[in-house]
Amino acid sequence: MKKLKLLVGFLCLFSGFVAAAPADETDVAAAVDKLTHAMLHKDIAQLEALTADNLTYGHSSGNIQDKKAFISDIETGKSAFKELKMLDQKITLSGDVALVRHHFSAQAIHKEKGIVPTEIENFQIWQKQDGKWLLIGRQAFRF
Repeated sequence: MKKLKLLVGFLCLFSGFVAAAPADETDVAAAVDKLTHAMLHKDIAQLEALTADNLTYGHSSGNIQDKKAFISDIETGKSAFKELKMLDQKITLSGDVALVRHHFSAQAIHKEKGIVPTEIENFQIWQKQDGKWLLIGRQAFRF
């Protein structure tokens, strides 16, 4: 009887763990979507809420920004988009960290060049802090 109780307890514990993982993956995907929407629509409050204070944001050009510079570029229009989509997304969870890879497809708005099609790969690192997922790192790269 003890073995049966132990087995049932183990199965309950394991099924709870499995049920939690898809919820976190769904929450990370929602956070990525919110960040994408905030970048597209210049929602500064949402960008502030979704990014960690120690954010390191790398561009495909090699430029690295902190949180303040990243948000400032969106706010001033230095980084602006007519269209922005994250495609073929893959999320890998590891405790309170989520690794996100996707294809960044955009119609960027450049002050001198007009609309510039942008097709790059993107790697994001999210961390669960105080119950919410925050972007702590991002690196874009050309393929």
